[in-house]
Amino acid sequence: MATEPGIRATPERARRTVGGNPPHDLRVLTTSSVAEPDTADAADTADAADTATARELARLLFGHGGERERVHGRWRRLISRPTFRHHADRSPAEQVAESYERLRLVNSTVDDVEGLATDPALLASLHEWAAIVNGGGGLCTVASIHYNLFLGSLLDHDPDVRRDLSEFTTMRRIGTFLCTELDHGNDSVSLETTAEFDRESGGFVLHTPHPGARKFMPNTSTVGGPKSAVVAARLLVDGQDEGVFLFLTPLSDERGLLPGVEVRELPFRSGAPVDHCLTAFHHVRLPREALLEADHGRLGRDAILTSAFGSRRKRFLHSIGRVTVGKLCMSGAAVGASRAAVGIAVRYGQHRHTSGPRAGQRIPVNAHRTHHGRLLRSTATAYAMTFLHRSTLSEWARHTAENQADAERQVAVAKAWITWQARAIAAECRERCGAQGLFAVNALSEYAPYIEGTITAEGDNLLIWTKAAAELLLGPQENAPTTAPSTAPEAGHDDLTDLVFLRTLLARAKAIWQSRAKTALRLNRADGSVARWNKASSAALEMVSAHAALRAADAFLAAVERAVDPRARYLLHRLCTLFLLDQLGAHTGDLLAEDHLSADHVRRLPLLADSLLDDLAPHMTTLVEGFDLPEQFLDGVPLANGAGIDLADHAYAGG
Repeated sequence: MATEPGIRATPERARRTVGGNPPHDLRVLTTSSVAEPDTADAADTADAADTATARELARLLFGHGGERERVHGRWRRLISRPTFRHHADRSPAEQVAESYERLRLVNSTVDDVEGLATDPALLASLHEWAAIVNGGGGLCTVASIHYNLFLGSLLDHDPDVRRDLSEFTTMRRIGTFLCTELDHGNDSVSLETTAEFDRESGGFVLHTPHPGARKFMPNTSTVGGPKSAVVAARLLVDGQDEGVFLFLTPLSDERGLLPGVEVRELPFRSGAPVDHCLTAFHHVRLPREALLEADHGRLGRDAILTSAFGSRRKRFLHSIGRVTVGKLCMSGAAVGASRAAVGIAVRYGQHRHTSGPRAGQRIPVNAHRTHHGRLLRSTATAYAMTFLHRSTLSEWARHTAENQADAERQVAVAKAWITWQARAIAAECRERCGAQGLFAVNALSEYAPYIEGTITAEGDNLLIWTKAAAELLLGPQENAPTTAPSTAPEAGHDDLTDLVFLRTLLARAKAIWQSRAKTALRLNRADGSVARWNKASSAALEMVSAHAALRAADAFLAAVERAVDPRARYLLHRLCTLFLLDQLGAHTGDLLAEDHLSADHVRRLPLLADSLLDDLAPHMTTLVEGFDLPEQFLDGVPLANGAGIDLADHAYAGG
């Protein structure tokens, strides 16, 4: 690893607490005073310190030991293979076929496929690493559908000896999941596809009643081999609507589509090469075991449905419970793509030189605040996203029946916040790399369109935040932050370097927006429900935004506390401070008006942010080394190693 600019290595180690002065070997030099280490020994010491710090950052991001290897190691090694490099001149059809080839490669590396389908951390990690490679959006899409939505749904319901899951675990058949319809997206509880119980055969007749009830977007073509689907359809028993259930439905075999199955391919979508289709069923007969049953609904021999839920809506939501793990997978993909985008852009900024202040001088574009300031903010956010994703996964793994609703809400809130942050990071990093960032071989242009898909997949972000906002407003009240000051701090008191104080300010901002939303609901009781919510929803969504940022801050603060290496601890503290200042920026007016900030604090905020950027700029490379991006991956991205600057040496055709 190259020596970080501006770091002079010394044997002295930090003895100060986090938030105090930096360790001696992290003193920041001005640009004019940057110099090479005086001796080879000093250079070796600096390299060793940088390596140790990057390793500590990676430990905090990915864990350590056997668990890190189990969850992340296998996927990191997999995407390092040459088959995951960019291939120029591949047609859309060839890119779609490649997504399935890669899916089978993934399957060949897994000893326990059913174990993968039931392990949210392992599934999310697969998406986290697969998303960074060229065409990885396609692999993420088909993997999420096959392992989570399809196989996971089968495993979550009652087993049936008449179902042979081995054909799905060995990928003799690919699984897909058909829920959304052309006329029903986020209101999927109103689906119109029907599965009518046939008393004579004991099975069901699956039917699409009109074009608007066609299943929208799933990968149902014959590309990739024979396929089966789990289809969400309205169960009709003697004409009575029992609600929406899932039905295992064969779609195709080696000869093509099965009778009664109609598939129309949709236009190619960049960023995720998958065979998206419209799918209809014309009186397709299914056996009795096609119905996936569990506590939410079982159909007896007498054709009487028994259910733990009286509500058809609750039956449906229970049957599609796998969408929560799907949200974790979408978040993981967005987190992985964001880290890769930042890593590529920072490396490019080190290699790309521009004119300096003196005639004939050339300096890296990373030397400019206008360039590195934006990338450091993206770096801080990428760390926060990762820590939030880890904590949300951990909470989901520990959830019980009693707190499941809250755990599902936190997963949904995190998914929306993470994928929206990823969109901003992908755009920023591509822009920082200029026109060369537009070429597919440099990966950055591939991230944005796939991230757009994660924003919509497994529940549209705005809709799931709206649902969370209503639940947070109308549900049990959270305790107010106990660390908040009762009065404005004295002017000049250096609370702005205290992470707990900054975190408390963010909690106060959330409380302010929550109060506004509640007031709007209370003052407009005479209006209809839609009108009341319209007047409260803007404040309610700001509340959820602050809630998500607060949870990310809590996860970040916990990571700072876990840091053992003093250099890593110091850098994380500064990075977390920068993240919190960015999150507080939009709320300073409210915080000042409510006496949670002083006027002096507000005046000093931009100065502190600039000071943080001064401290962090020399260590950008170390911070992104913590992302542990495989060298084999970076070698295939010209921008990441300086080679991409010479277009003559690289084939950009077909990108």
